Parts: sequence; C-alpha cells; structure tokens
Amino acid sequence: MQAIPAKLQKSGSKRLRNGLLGSALLALVSVPFAHASPSHPPQPSLHVQAQSWVEVEPDKATLNARLWENTPALSTLEESDSSALSDARERLETRASKLIEQMEATGLERNAINAGSLNVYPEHIQGPRNEDGEHETLQRTRLERPITVELTDLEQLSEVLDALIAAGVNSLDGVQFDLQDRDAATDEALVKALEKAQHKANLMADSLDAELGHVQRIEETQSPIFQPRMMSMRAESDATGASQSGAASDYSPGTIRIDAGVSVEWALKGPDAPRRPNSDVAAQE
Repeated sequence: MQAIPAKLQKSGSKRLRNGLLGSALLALVSVPFAHASPSHPPQPSLHVQAQSWVEVEPDKATLNARLWENTPALSTLEESDSSALSDARERLETRASKLIEQMEATGLERNAINAGSLNVYPEHIQGPRNEDGEHETLQRTRLERPITVELTDLEQLSEVLDALIAAGVNSLDGVQFDLQDRDAATDEALVKALEKAQHKANLMADSLDAELGHVQRIEETQSPIFQPRMMSMRAESDATGASQSGAASDYSPGTIRIDAGVSVEWALKGPDAPRRPNSDVAAQE
C-alpha cells in the first residue's frame, strides 16, 4: 500500500478542522435568528367577576337555656357546709329532670334535648352593711347545667319556649336559626354567581361582535359565607323561678342570606376580537 505524503496529511487535517469550525459557527449564528422569529400573538380573553346570593328560610332552631342553684351565702370567715353543696346539686338535678319531662311532653324526642355537664364555681356577692357602714363580702357556690334543645320543626318553637319558661329556667339566652343541609344552600349561591358571570360575559362578547371560547380560568373571589341567624332574647329568673323579664313574643325566623363570588376568564374568538398583545377585556362588578 502506497504511503500518503506527510504534506497531504497535514493539508487534509487542516481542511477537516476548518469545516468543523465553520459548522459550529453556523449553528451559533442560527440560534438567535430562530429565537428572534415572531411568535403568535396571545389569545384575547374576557375576564368577568360576579357576586350573587341566595336567601333561604331556616328549617332548624337551637335553643340555649341554663338552670342553676346556689348554696347559701356565707361570710368569707365562715367555713363552707358540704351538705349545702349536696342539697343544691340535688335540687338542680330534680329541676333538670322535670324540665326534660316537660320538653318531651311537647312532642320532642329525647335525643333533641341535651342537658350539659355540671358546672361548679364560686361567687362573691355584696352582703349587708356591717357596724362600720361597709358592705360585707359574702361567698357562695353556684351549680349550673346548660340545656340545649334542637328543633327541626319550627312550628314547635313557640310551644317549646313557653314550656322552658314555665319550667323555671334561670336563663333563656336565645335562639339560633340554621339549616339542616347547608351544602345545598351554599352550592346554590355559588351556581347563581357563575350564572351571573356567564350572563355578563355573553353580554359583553355580543357588544364586541366577538364569541366566547373555552374557559381559561375559574376561581372563587368569595367563598360562600353562611351565618346562622340569631333571635336575641333573654329571660332570667331568680332562685324561686319567678320571671324577671318576659321572653320575646316574635318567633319569626326570617331568612338567612348566603353570599358567593367568582372570577371567570374566557378566550375570545371571532373576526372582530382584539388581537393586540396582552389584549384582555375585563369586567368587574
């Protein structure tokens, strides 16, 4: 085999290196041109915010009352009588049992009446004046049990309230109106907000001679807010059960309002839809 002269070998290697270098430079130069090519303008869009609400009549009520008994008030210098505490608890338990019986007599199920745990705490009250003309501080112990009644038939409300007062509750703190199915009501408020956003978007697109495309984004601007309605009332009585203030006579539950808000963005299509970069049509309530 004939040997290749050294001069030819060096010449061929030089041409190969020059060819590779030229290809690399061509690739580097072509990259900026590729990136500099014009991109498609962004899709025009329509952004709408809407709020709506529903008002529903409550179908559930919770009544809160309290029963309590006090031990005799003694001077802070006297020792407390353990038998007085036992007597007060026995009186309280008897009254609580009688109250539950009267509630059941109105047609309530036993599981609708809840007698809470016993609370015991000391109290300091003002006593008569002593020889120096100053009021003496007396102490006693209060034993208290909360009573909760849940109604799913609001027609029973008046009768149950009257029965609580007749049973001699020491405090009738109020009525909270609620819904048995909150989810259904909050869903309705959210759907109404979405329907309102759809209506506004269609109206705006028609005015622009455009057409709504697919939905690009949906978000809640305000989650459905549910607030049970309170009927303020307070009936307190002393230890003998005599009423000091009458209960409210208006038992109308009214309505509960649930608000919701949404933000929806649609793509726009059509011959007259704006094609400017970052074009966006927005509407906010």
